[in-house]
Amino acid sequence: MMKNIYFYEVEKIYKSVQKDIEKRLEEFRETWENGSNKDIFCELAFCILTPQSKARNAWKAISELRDSGALFNGSEEEIVPYLNIVRFNNTKAKNLCLLRDQMTDEEGNFITKDFFLTFETPFEMREWIVKNIRGMAFKEASHFLRNVGFGEDLAILDRHILKNLLALEIIDEIPKTITPKLYKEIEGKLREYCKEVNISMDNIDLLLWYLEAKDIFK
Repeated sequence: MMKNIYFYEVEKIYKSVQKDIEKRLEEFRETWENGSNKDIFCELAFCILTPQSKARNAWKAISELRDSGALFNGSEEEIVPYLNIVRFNNTKAKNLCLLRDQMTDEEGNFITKDFFLTFETPFEMREWIVKNIRGMAFKEASHFLRNVGFGEDLAILDRHILKNLLALEIIDEIPKTITPKLYKEIEGKLREYCKEVNISMDNIDLLLWYLEAKDIFK
């Protein structure tokens, strides 16, 4: 792959925000290193809420659910009102309750962080999430893993990122649908590109998101 004109525009912006991006990624790593099982559960729950919804709205909902206690012990009916700022609130309330069942032991203790510590690689974690957690596909699973410090080799292929991958000539077109096989193929192309330009995948993800939103968030 060759660097094109758009890359040099992006690289210039990257140099101006690189410290902020690296600070944010360090905060993600600290979430895992210093966070509790409940903290990691909140990050996983956040990514269940993000599909077709604004990230800040999803995090606002999770923060309010956590503060109220409903995220940890509320019924679907008690959770739904907090999700009015995200799409598909009834379905997502059900998914949060199913997730809670998966991430607690028989005594009701959260085991999220302890559970994921049993995997050897982020790729194994992602495969398990996609196969076992309702409401999460490769994009959402990669998003969660990036947000807890495991995103160095993973791509979060949402429409904003794909648009920029097209502009960078990493892909030839934006696919209408992305199968798991195609997701991994595009991710592999991005991984090779990142090696060539010497920008890690988690850095370039936040950079391309910044280009769209002018914000370095989650």
